[in-house]
Amino acid sequence: MNAKEIKQLFPILNQEVNGHPLVYLDSAATSQKPVQVIEALDRYYREYNSNVHRGVHTLGTHATDGYEGAREKVRSFINASSTAEVIFTRGTTTAINTVASSYGRSQLTEGDEIVITPMEHHSNIIPWQQVAKATGATLKYVKLHADGTIDLNDLEEVITTNTKIVSVMHVSNVLGVVNPVKEIAEMAHRKDAIMIVDGAQSAPHLNVDVQDLNCDFFAFSAHKMCGPTGIGVLYGKKELLEKMEPIEFGGEMIDFVGLQDSTWKELPWKFEGGTPIIAGAIGLGAAIDFLEEIGLDEIARHDHELAQYAAERLTDIEGMAIYGPKQRTGLVTFNIDDVHPHDVATVLDTEGIAVRAGHHCAQPLMKWLDVTATARASFYLYNTKEDIDALVAGLVKAKEYFGDVF
Repeated sequence: MNAKEIKQLFPILNQEVNGHPLVYLDSAATSQKPVQVIEALDRYYREYNSNVHRGVHTLGTHATDGYEGAREKVRSFINASSTAEVIFTRGTTTAINTVASSYGRSQLTEGDEIVITPMEHHSNIIPWQQVAKATGATLKYVKLHADGTIDLNDLEEVITTNTKIVSVMHVSNVLGVVNPVKEIAEMAHRKDAIMIVDGAQSAPHLNVDVQDLNCDFFAFSAHKMCGPTGIGVLYGKKELLEKMEPIEFGGEMIDFVGLQDSTWKELPWKFEGGTPIIAGAIGLGAAIDFLEEIGLDEIARHDHELAQYAAERLTDIEGMAIYGPKQRTGLVTFNIDDVHPHDVATVLDTEGIAVRAGHHCAQPLMKWLDVTATARASFYLYNTKEDIDALVAGLVKAKEYFGDVF
């Protein structure tokens, strides 16, 4: 199935915006949803909407099968060793905050170190800032090369025997760089540190095997991989999750409740307090079925090809600055001389082209790039080279317009 055929499976893409066919180039922010996922959500609410685990009636059993069946699909999708290692969360942000609040605050003390990179999304910076403030640990940053890739020689020096946590994004949401997280995990483990991977941008685009990566935790969101908003996944090695305390308390996650004390369910349910995100999990399961039918290797090849084509086409525009390495995946981030990226995005929108403009929740990286904001076009399995051609034509028009203005 080619990209044009795949695009027909996404109802939202079959529309006009401002009198032009929609060209959606903002999948790094959130992907669109195929009809299979939409129908799975509709079917749950129409046919077997019920709470899970506690009920013994038919609808409850059907809902529980759907919810826990989705957990098994996730386990297989990332090759976790057990469903006990798959925790449903509200998204990548919640997953990283869970590790930071539960593991980080209980395991770190003054003098310990947390190592991250300047390219991280705010969701993988702020939780560690807060942990460092609460525990007295030191937050350290590794250097980047001029093209935005990680300086592994510097990382070898930054990770010391005092380092307890290394947390790195798998794929940059600004630069498109694929970080060597397997190699970084090896470096961390040699110093007895744990490795956390922000997989928000990699799970939709790459074939992820958490056992091969040997990361200790891996976080990702459904809404960036054709699934619904409001649900994500925290993978954690069982031995680490068993040592951690839950951070949300209430129904679903308890074993026994007394007047003065309580005990928790076994993994993974001790981290899933309250009525879980049932429809979201079922939608995520449908999204995984869809992506696996297309094939993650094919998606990765397609995304890489589009990113390279886009970078080549944009280079032909005079005054264009493109950020990140030559080898990138899934997106291209850029600025045009003397034109603010918000203005670029506004002009493109008049042509029916949706891109992102701003700091992309990566203000430290913007400072490193010496810019306040950038424009970003991000691609997915439903995009084509014709979409990129439309982007280039729109950018030429924006450049001409603002050239005339100024």
